[in-house]
Amino acid sequence: MVRVKRGKIAHKRRKRLLKEAKGFKWGRKSKYRLAKEALFHAWSYAYRGRKEKKRNYRRVWQAEINSACREFGLTYSKFIAGLKKNKIELNRKILAQLAIEKPEIFEKIIEKVKG
Repeated sequence: MVRVKRGKIAHKRRKRLLKEAKGFKWGRKSKYRLAKEALFHAWSYAYRGRKEKKRNYRRVWQAEINSACREFGLTYSKFIAGLKKNKIELNRKILAQLAIEKPEIFEKIIEKVKG
């Protein structure tokens, strides 16, 4: 019978996983079982973090819009309600950019909302 050498695919899989765990501390960078466990946690945290980042940016934009509105004697909630009533469809990211970079345009939007 001919000798069959095995483990080529398994070795490749383990090597790839250890490569992914590069930069981890202690045994989690060199021991397969610990690296696998650490990576599963890392990937789930990364997935969650991508969702959290969107939430956090939205909160930042809301704060920026609110502070810009209050200079003109308007609250954030009344400003957003006015936008919806006047059918002005600008998202919060764009509004925050306008408030910071182009205050004269933002002022015109506020006048439209107030009037």
